[in-house]
Amino acid sequence: MANSAGDRFDSLLSLMARLRGEGGCPWDREQTRSSLKAYLVEEAYEVLQAIDDGARDHLVEELGDLLFQVVFHCQIAREQGEFTMADVLDRLSDKMVRRHPHVFGDRVVADAREALAQWERIKHDEADGRGEPRSVLEGVPAMLPALLRAQRLQVKAGRVGFDWPDWRPAWSKAREEMGEVDAMLAAGDTDRIREELGDLLFSIVNVARLQGIDAEDSLRQAADKFTRRVREVEAEMRAAGRQVSDASAEDLDRAWEAVKTRESSRGSGTER
Repeated sequence: MANSAGDRFDSLLSLMARLRGEGGCPWDREQTRSSLKAYLVEEAYEVLQAIDDGARDHLVEELGDLLFQVVFHCQIAREQGEFTMADVLDRLSDKMVRRHPHVFGDRVVADAREALAQWERIKHDEADGRGEPRSVLEGVPAMLPALLRAQRLQVKAGRVGFDWPDWRPAWSKAREEMGEVDAMLAAGDTDRIREELGDLLFSIVNVARLQGIDAEDSLRQAADKFTRRVREVEAEMRAAGRQVSDASAEDLDRAWEAVKTRESSRGSGTER
């Protein structure tokens, strides 16, 4: 029986090999890297949901599902003779040691800020060694969700001084962008509306960042609040023997305001 975490990990690798091998699962056997991409993203977001929920057992399960995706990709690579899980683990360990010379070497950093700056310098040096063009924006995947990507790009640029001094001029810029959106809405120019809305969203992310707020998390909370309120409205309608789809706009607005009032009385949210 597997006792240590290492033993259990070896068992997981064997389980994955069996699922993909002769006599294994037809679905698992036909998967490719491309077909698994959506599952990898989905599992990562389910980990985030478990963290927000604060449910330990749920987090244990979702972290396992995410790990399984990593194992799945490594098994496919092993079958194709490209690399193995051992290669992935070695690369990860080597990188962590190399980028933490203040832990595994004799360098000294005063705080987390210096440690992060050192990480970025080492990362850039590694890119130089591979003959890759250097940019302060390296390491921000284009496939990230747009809001998160904007935030990461701003953080990267800010580390080299390409930033606002504080949130105030950033907020002034956001207000300027609102005016440009107003102008394009009045003009009815769809392409320019799209462009200016993007600029506005980007500037709002800047304001959030300079206030120490994670814009992605803030928007997620707003979406959660909206979801919660809509479900309460639906419950009210069902209790009255009605369906939301049959209600008038006025009825829905009254129910929405009632939900907000109850939330306010419970101290569970800010009015909007």
